[in-house]
Amino acid sequence: MDALLSELQEHVRRVRDTRDRMQTLLDAVVAIGSNLDLEELLRRIVQSAVDLVDAEYGALGVLGEEGRIRQFITVGVDEATIARIGHYPEGHGILGLLIREPYPLRLEDLGAHPEAVGFPEGHPPMRTFLGAPVQVRDRIFGNLYLTDKRGGVPFDADDEAVLLSLSAAAGVAIDNARLYDESRHRERRLVAGADVTRALLSGEPPEETLRSLAATVQEMTAADLVTLALPMSDSGDLIVEAAAGEAADRIRGLALPGTSLAAKVYATGETISSDALSEDPRSLGGSASVIPLGPAFFVPVGDRERVRGVLQVANRPGGPPFAEAAIAMVDAFADQAALALQLAEHRRDAEQLALLGDRDRIARDLHDQVIQRLFADALTLQAALGRTPAGSDTAERVQRVVDDLDDTIRVIRSTIFGLQHRDRQHGSRGLRDRLLAVTDKAAGPLGCTPSLRMTGLLDTDVPGDHADHLLAVLREALSNTARHAHAGSVDVAVEATARTLRLTVTDDGRGIEPATARRSGLANMRSRAEELGGTFTLASREPTGTVLEWQVPLRGDSDGGG
Repeated sequence: MDALLSELQEHVRRVRDTRDRMQTLLDAVVAIGSNLDLEELLRRIVQSAVDLVDAEYGALGVLGEEGRIRQFITVGVDEATIARIGHYPEGHGILGLLIREPYPLRLEDLGAHPEAVGFPEGHPPMRTFLGAPVQVRDRIFGNLYLTDKRGGVPFDADDEAVLLSLSAAAGVAIDNARLYDESRHRERRLVAGADVTRALLSGEPPEETLRSLAATVQEMTAADLVTLALPMSDSGDLIVEAAAGEAADRIRGLALPGTSLAAKVYATGETISSDALSEDPRSLGGSASVIPLGPAFFVPVGDRERVRGVLQVANRPGGPPFAEAAIAMVDAFADQAALALQLAEHRRDAEQLALLGDRDRIARDLHDQVIQRLFADALTLQAALGRTPAGSDTAERVQRVVDDLDDTIRVIRSTIFGLQHRDRQHGSRGLRDRLLAVTDKAAGPLGCTPSLRMTGLLDTDVPGDHADHLLAVLREALSNTARHAHAGSVDVAVEATARTLRLTVTDDGRGIEPATARRSGLANMRSRAEELGGTFTLASREPTGTVLEWQVPLRGDSDGGG
C-alpha cells in the first residue's frame, strides 16, 4: 500500500509539474504575443525560455549577413562579465553548428562535442546545453541557446518540447513586432519625406537642405551619428557635407578616402552594414577613424546608374544594432534624398546661369554705354584742350581729367575681361580638390593617410593668392611631419569663415624638437602668414605630438578664386 501511495503521489506531482509548466508556457506565449516593441520582445523571449526549462544561462543569437550573429541577447550574465568577455560571439563552434543545421540540439557536456571551440577568457563555465532555432515564416531569424540546467541534471526531452513550442510562438510574435515596426518606420518615412518636400518648395539654400536631410535621418533612426557624403568631383572623392548627432562638428567636412566603406558604397551602389565599424577590417579611414563607432550601415543616395551621395547611420560602440526595418526605411528615404539633391543641383545650376547672365549683361552695358560715353567725353575735353592756351592752369586741369578718364576706361575694360572669363576660373580645379591632392600625395612619405576635414566655401570665398599660400604651408607641414615626427596619425583641418582662413595640422609624433623649431621651413610658413596679415603657431600636443595652426584674414570684398 505504501508503495502504491508513493507511486500515486509521484504521478500527481508529475501531473502538477506538467500542468504548471504548461501554464507557464501559456503565460509566456501570452506575454511575448502582447509585446510589439522588438528589442524588449527579444529579451522577454530569452527570459521566458530560461524560466521554462530552469536554465541558469540563456541567449538569443539574431542572424545577420552571411549567417553571422549580428545581435546577441543574454540572460544570467552580468554586465561586468560581458565586459570581460568582450565582443559577443560571431557564430563559431556549437553556435555555428546550430546556424548551419537549424535543428534542436541537446548536449550533456558542451565541451565534449567535436564542434566545441572552448570559451573566451572571463567566460563563465558551462556544461549542459539545449538549443533550438527561431523561425519567422520561412526564414531562420536566430537561435535560442540555454545552458546549465539547475540542479546539475541534463536537459530532457520535455525541456526540448517546451522550448520548441516557445520558439514557434516566438516566431509569430517576432513577425508581428517586425510588421508593426515596419509600419512605424513607413509612417516616419512619409512624414520625413513631407518635411523634405516642404523644405525644397520653400526655396531654402542647398546647405540647409543637406543639414535637414541628415537631421531627419537621425530623428528617424534614433542614431548617434548620421552623415551625408557627396562627391567632390568626377574623380569620385567624397566629402562629408552634412552631419547630425554626436561629434557632428568633428566629422563635417571630412574627406573620405577610397578605402572607406562610404567610398565602396558610392562605387557599387549597394547597401553595406557593419556590426562594429571602427573594428571592421573592410573599412580604412572615414569617420570611424576620427571617432569610435559601433553598429552602422551605409545607403547609396540614388540608383546604381547615378549615385549622388552616401548616407551613413551609426551608433556608438556598444550601442544597439539597427533593425532591418530601419535599414529598409532609410534605403527608401534615400530615393527622396536623391530627388532633393537633384533639385538642389538644378537650383545651383540655375543660379550659376543667372549669375553668368548678369555678368554678361553688366559687361555688355559697361562696354556699350559707360565706356562709349567716357570715350566721347574724353574726346570732347581733348577738343576743348586744343582751344585752351597751352601752359595755363585750365589746360593742366583738363589734361588731368582726360588722363583720369583714360585710366578709368582701362580699369573698366579690365573688369569686363574678368567678368567674361570668370567661368573659366570656375572650370579649373577648386581649392578642395587641390587640398585633397596634397594630402593624398603625402600619404606615402608619412606612412599613413592624413585625415582631411574641410569646412566653409573654400572654392568660392578664398582668393587665389591665399589659396596658393595655404597649399604651400600644408605641403611644408606634411613634409616636416614625414621627416621628423614619425607620427602614426595626422589630422588636417581647413576652415573658411566670412573673415578667416585657418589651417590646423595635428599629429601624434615625437613633438617639437629645438633643431626643428629653428628650421627655415617654419620661418617660411610664418612669413607667409605675416605677408597676409595673419599668424602662425607651433605648439606641443598632449600627450604626444604637435599642433600647427596657420591663420590669415580673408578680405570681405574678395573676388573668389582658388
